[in-house]
Amino acid sequence: CNLQPKDAAKMPESAWKLLFYTLSWSYGIYLLFFTDYPFFYDPPSVFYDWKKGMDVPTDIAIAYLMQCSFYGHSIYATAYMDTWRKDSVVMLLHHVVTLTLIAFSYAFRLCWGQLWWVSRFSWDPRGPLNPPCSLCPGRFWFRLYWFPLKVLYATCYSSLQSVPNIPFYFFFNALLLVLTLMNIYWFLYIVLFVAKVLMGQMQEVNDVREYDVEDSKKT
Repeated sequence: CNLQPKDAAKMPESAWKLLFYTLSWSYGIYLLFFTDYPFFYDPPSVFYDWKKGMDVPTDIAIAYLMQCSFYGHSIYATAYMDTWRKDSVVMLLHHVVTLTLIAFSYAFRLCWGQLWWVSRFSWDPRGPLNPPCSLCPGRFWFRLYWFPLKVLYATCYSSLQSVPNIPFYFFFNALLLVLTLMNIYWFLYIVLFVAKVLMGQMQEVNDVREYDVEDSKKT
C-alpha cells in the first residue's frame, strides 16, 4: 500500500482491532435488536428476576467468552506488541478493569455486558480509526451519552430497585465509573486534536497520543 514505515508498523494492530470490533459490535447488535432481550429499550430489565447461580443463555455466554479472550490478549498486546503511546499506561489499566468487570459480572450472573459493549463502540482508544475518523459524533454519542444513560443508570440506580441486596454493588459501579473517567480522558485527546487543527498547529494528520520523534528517542 506504499505506507510510510511508521504507518506500516501500526497497520497489523489497526487491522486486527478493526476486524474484532466490527465482529463483536455486530454480534452485540444482534443480541440487542434481533432477539427477545429487552435490555436496550429497558435497561433495568437486566436485573429483573435476578438470582444467584442463574443460568446464562448460550448466546450471551458466547459474547462473554469472546470479549474476555480479547481483553486478556489485549493486556499482553498493549505491553509487548502495540506501538507505545502517551496513553499506554492508561490503556493497560483500561484492559485490566474491563477484564475484571467481564469476569466478575459473569461469575455473579450480573450479565449486562451486551448492553455495555454496544455503548463502547465507535472508536477504540488505541483503535482501528485514526483521529479524523474518530471525530464523528458517535464517539460522544456512544461513550459519553449512551454509556451513562443506559449502563450507569441501570447499574447504579435500577439494580438496587430490583435487587436491594445485590452483591458487589460498589465494586462493579466503581469500576464502571473508572471507565467513564477514561472515556472523558480520551475524548479530551479528540478535543486537543480539533483545537490544533483549527489553530493551524498541525500541517498533517497525526495522532496526538503518539510521541514526537525526539520524545520517542528518549522513551
